[in-house]
Amino acid sequence: MSFELPKLNYAFDALEPNIDARTMEIHHDKHHAGYTSKLNAAIEGTDLDGKTIENILINLDKSNGAVRNNGGGYYNHSLFWEIMSPNGGGAPSGELADAITNAYGSFEAFKDAFSKAAATQFGSGWAWLCVLEGGKVEVCSTPNQDNPLMPGTGCGGTPILGLDVWEHAYYLNYQNRRPDYINAFFNVINWDEVSTRYAQGK
Repeated sequence: MSFELPKLNYAFDALEPNIDARTMEIHHDKHHAGYTSKLNAAIEGTDLDGKTIENILINLDKSNGAVRNNGGGYYNHSLFWEIMSPNGGGAPSGELADAITNAYGSFEAFKDAFSKAAATQFGSGWAWLCVLEGGKVEVCSTPNQDNPLMPGTGCGGTPILGLDVWEHAYYLNYQNRRPDYINAFFNVINWDEVSTRYAQGK
C-alpha cells in the first residue's frame, strides 16, 4: 500500500491574501507530492510497507534519513492543509480554549509563545501545538521535517496544530518577513479541526 497525496479541501487561492495561490500550488503539487513519492520509494519492499504513517513515525529509526525526512514531510503537510480554512481565524472555544488558557494564561499569551517558537526556529522547520495524555497542551518546534511523533525530538504528545516555516511555505509572498507570515497564519487556522484533533489526542 502506497501513500497518496491528499487533496486540498479548498482552492489554491482560497487562503488569500494570507497565503497566496502560487505558493499553495507549488507547496502542495510539488513539495508535498515530492515527499509522498519519495516516502513510497523509501518503504517499498520493507517491513514499513503497509503501516500507517503514524506508526512509522512513532517507531522511527532516525538514522533512516529517507523515511525520516519524507515520512515527516508527508505527515506534516497532510496535517498543515487540514488545520487551515478560508473561514478560519478567530480563537478556539470549549475544551481546547480551556486547555490553552490553563497552559498559557490566555489565548494571547499562547499566540505569543507559538509565534516565538515559529520565528526562532533556526532555518527550516515547524512550530507545533501538541496535546499530551490527560489533555494538557504544549508549544514546541522541530527542525526540518521532524515532528513530535518521532522519538527524541524534544517535543511530546500528538501534534494538533503545525506551522511550516520552511522558506518554500512563504518566500514568494513574504520574502524574509517570516513574522508577517506567522501573523497571517492565525487568520486561516481552522480551530474546529484543531479542536477535533485535541479531543482525539487527549
